[in-house]
Amino acid sequence: MLSSPDALNAADDGLPMPRRLLAIAALSFGTSLVIIDGSIATVALPTIARDLHVERSAVVSIVTIYQLVFVMLLLPMAGLGERLGLKRLYQSGQLVFAVATLLCFFAKSLPLLLVVRAVQALGAAAALSVSSALIRSVYPARQLGRGLGINTIFVTSSAALAPSLGGLILSIAPWPWVFMSAVPFAILSLFLGRALPAPEPRIEPFDLIGAVLCAAMFGLIIGGIEAGVHGTSLPAAAASVIVGIVVGLFFVRRERGEPKPILPVDLLATPILALSATGAFTAFIASMTLLLSTPFRLQLVYGFTPAQVGIAIAAWPLTNMIVAPTAGWLSDRIAAGLLGGIGMAVSIVGLMLMAFLPEHAGVADVTWRMALCGSGFGIFLSPNARLVIGSAPRHRAAAAGGLVSTVRLVGQTAGATLVATLLALGVGTGRVPAFVAAGFALIAGLCSVARLRPSVSGASGFEAMIEPVQPS
Repeated sequence: MLSSPDALNAADDGLPMPRRLLAIAALSFGTSLVIIDGSIATVALPTIARDLHVERSAVVSIVTIYQLVFVMLLLPMAGLGERLGLKRLYQSGQLVFAVATLLCFFAKSLPLLLVVRAVQALGAAAALSVSSALIRSVYPARQLGRGLGINTIFVTSSAALAPSLGGLILSIAPWPWVFMSAVPFAILSLFLGRALPAPEPRIEPFDLIGAVLCAAMFGLIIGGIEAGVHGTSLPAAAASVIVGIVVGLFFVRRERGEPKPILPVDLLATPILALSATGAFTAFIASMTLLLSTPFRLQLVYGFTPAQVGIAIAAWPLTNMIVAPTAGWLSDRIAAGLLGGIGMAVSIVGLMLMAFLPEHAGVADVTWRMALCGSGFGIFLSPNARLVIGSAPRHRAAAAGGLVSTVRLVGQTAGATLVATLLALGVGTGRVPAFVAAGFALIAGLCSVARLRPSVSGASGFEAMIEPVQPS
């Protein structure tokens, strides 16, 4: 059963000031290191391939191994955090990440570097899996949306900063220093993390079999899809996906009988959270479809230079940095279903405008359209995350946070795979990706509006309980 309004009102009011500010800084630095490390390696791949004398196609695995291990371990780590303690797992993850990053200097071969990247992903997954639950403990309940919105600022700004930072480092230092760029964030987060709340861990057995099945399911399915996209044997890739689906079916059936499932089927059984997760999944597919396909369209069809493409696309994350925290603040006062519906309506308008770009479109024509798309997704995502994390029982907050992060990563992976498929079919550089993205955005919007129905929102009482509060 989800938290009732009385239970939410009875929850603590977050950390006292100024300890709350230190905890917010620790979580913000931790978020930055995860996002930067996940994106910054891309710009260094050609240099690494040359220095390690490996094929360019092989060096891409430096990015894919990180993403794969990351998504495999998020939900198991969230379950572990509920038992070991959120602060303990968060700090341990930061420490593992920092040590693994230092080992990059000793990675003189691709296999060793892949091992180091896998360990980095393990540490990052441990930290990110419980960060949303910690945010819930840091902020008063009435300010949870604001807190998640602030966290979104660091997500989007770090994602925007990573490529430029990587390029700057490569211009003055060897490639191992690219990975080292996230270490200062880890050190600061570890130091400031002493201010984080430390709820008592629960002495319960950890579902190791469930954790293994969860990792196997995501690893086989996503690994198979990635292998197929990158030209590996299609039968082998298909076999991996099929086996992953079979494992997943067994895993889900098994989890239904667990009191504290690794895969939060107890949360997903509630309509309002199932709709929120489905909406987020389709929204991330939509955003990734447009973001990945647009550079191809702008360069191949409109003749943009790489610099012009970068300027045009940067409008998306820059707008998000402004809109997302505002939407998070509003979600403490207005139902997430309404905000999400408005956000997806704005996004669909932007996506259709991108589909029908003028024949001789310039940078300005693309920039304002991308800003419109980014603002729409910003209005949707922060309130949606606030609803998922705020609606879950406090003892399942880590599972809810792990679900939010997993849905984001799986949705982005699905979007990237979709773009690769559209490009392979010869329709990835025209209007089709924008139309497809608009279709997924429409599904996300319908899921959001459906949460306004009393039969759905009444399942948790959460939407109904939100009413204007005086700013603190």
